[in-house]
Amino acid sequence: MDILFKNLDEQTETVVGLQAGLTAIPALGPRNGGEGEKEKADWVMGYLKDLGIEDVREYRAPCDDVPCGYRPNLVAMLPGEDTGKTLWVISHLDVVPPGDLTLWDTDPYTMVRDGDTLIGRGVEDNQQGIVSSLLAAKALLENGVTPKINYGMIFVADEETSSTYGLSYLAREHEDLFRKDDLFLIPDSGEPRSEQVEVAEKSMFWLKVTVEGKQCHASTPAQGVNSLVAAAALILRIKDLQTIFDEENPIYDPPHSTFEPTKKEANVENVNTLPGRDVFYVDCRVMPVYNLEDVLNTIKGFGAEVEKEYGVTISYEPVNYEQAAPQTSVESEIARRVMASVKKVYNNNPYPVGVGGGTVAAILRRKGYEAVVWATLNHNAHQPNEWASIKNTIGDAKVIADMLMS
Repeated sequence: MDILFKNLDEQTETVVGLQAGLTAIPALGPRNGGEGEKEKADWVMGYLKDLGIEDVREYRAPCDDVPCGYRPNLVAMLPGEDTGKTLWVISHLDVVPPGDLTLWDTDPYTMVRDGDTLIGRGVEDNQQGIVSSLLAAKALLENGVTPKINYGMIFVADEETSSTYGLSYLAREHEDLFRKDDLFLIPDSGEPRSEQVEVAEKSMFWLKVTVEGKQCHASTPAQGVNSLVAAAALILRIKDLQTIFDEENPIYDPPHSTFEPTKKEANVENVNTLPGRDVFYVDCRVMPVYNLEDVLNTIKGFGAEVEKEYGVTISYEPVNYEQAAPQTSVESEIARRVMASVKKVYNNNPYPVGVGGGTVAAILRRKGYEAVVWATLNHNAHQPNEWASIKNTIGDAKVIADMLMS
């Protein structure tokens, strides 16, 4: 490990070069106004082959929405002493759009270095993970070190907009890649102290609620039915869900379910019109012990009472509905390996956590695989002036290397 760690400590310029090359390729999915990940995948494939990795494969998910007709997923493998088990490190190729360019101090697609900081769209989400995984492979190859188990790297498409053409595609169409005792690390979430190791997710449920009343002049409210008042009454009832679905688990922060009314669509344009239609949304992050159908039915029960009291009609449309995947055991081999290697590299006290929902680890967990999400990140994803740390990128590569040699 001393040889590998010494090699990685000398890779600052490699990190800079890799990040600059990746950032220059705006791998936006079609739902984000781009042409997909092909150019970026080709760039990564070229780098993998230049490293001397012989086993590099491309799995093309058919997609009519991009010029090449597919979304690329790359798989690269370094064989280990034990060829029956693989540590898979899974990162994603696509990025989100830069957003308001006036909020950027530099060109989002031209990486800028400021000491330890690298700035550009995608440098943290998820290019830091890409680069860390490549650095670990580079160190092994340059020093002629064979890992204890196979080292598999997967670079997937479509993580930012659903994973339909990415990890979901691989898990569905090419599950023969994986064995049940394989280990899965997804370096796509974390915090600056490196301590949080994500092993569980809450269920996630977004609900669109439409309240229909009767529009009229505000000076004669008896001639109409005020949809806004009824919507407000239902919004206030939504908060009662907290006391009904009240299970707590300290692994999560917050340790309980959350039910938050959020977006409100515009109704009438003028002050002196009583609205006849209101639309609002609710974001629910629900403890895995509860069935989302029970949450929805409880909301509908509240709605029935509001309909009766206010004379409105209410309809419901789930716009995101994901029952939580099984938790990865805190005693699983992957969780223990990650936490042991993190502690060794960063000299800290890693611990398992649960999150509000929405990582690609759920795809693997539903298939029965043990997966964790971990990296050393500064929460710049999707922000203007997104940045990543060279030091953390190398540190995370050391964690990967240590896991392979433990």
